[in-house]
Amino acid sequence: MNKKNIKISFILNIITVILTLIATIIMFTGFKFMTGYDVVLESSRIGMFKFFTVDSNLLMGVVALIFAIKEYKILEGKIEDISTRYYILKLASTTSVSLTFIVVFAYLGPISKHGIYSMLQNSNLFFHLLIPVISIINFIDFEKTDKIKIKYSLYGLIPTVLYSIFYLTNVLIHMENGKVDPIYDWYWFVQNGVWSTIIILPLMWLISYFITFALWKINRKNS
Repeated sequence: MNKKNIKISFILNIITVILTLIATIIMFTGFKFMTGYDVVLESSRIGMFKFFTVDSNLLMGVVALIFAIKEYKILEGKIEDISTRYYILKLASTTSVSLTFIVVFAYLGPISKHGIYSMLQNSNLFFHLLIPVISIINFIDFEKTDKIKIKYSLYGLIPTVLYSIFYLTNVLIHMENGKVDPIYDWYWFVQNGVWSTIIILPLMWLISYFITFALWKINRKNS
């Protein structure tokens, strides 16, 4: 990374951290600054952490903070570079928020009663749009590196796989007569029957790896 890219990346990482804090506080407290449509995929207090949206963005915020600290040290001449393990973390966290972005705009938005706009209200304006877009731009344009080998791209799947295990477990323990109340199936993945997980989960893993590979490829090409 050259000094110009480091400075831009540092600024974008700080913005990501700030937006993550703001969005987390907004959802945690239940504060509303946008109205007009039914609340979709929002929950206050501890309940908010059941969403992959929140978890992926919090991961992104933490990793962005780590990068900002490392980049500041580089600019101050205290260290020379960022180690490979942190770049792998950045790839995994960027993959996670990219998956959030794609699922919202390609799946959840179209099937929601009020469309995509209902997915971009209050904290979700940050979680579903702003943070993912800033994170993607930062990773592919300003955090260029040749340190991430192709074999490390598999690490990008870890957040998705771990969450899918949690989600499936939650669905199974709340199943009654082969059906699951939407309150426990908040992404509506198994409303047509739990058998659909045979298709949906592998599909999510495949999409996640495609995202990881695409991010890796573009980042490496730019470097």
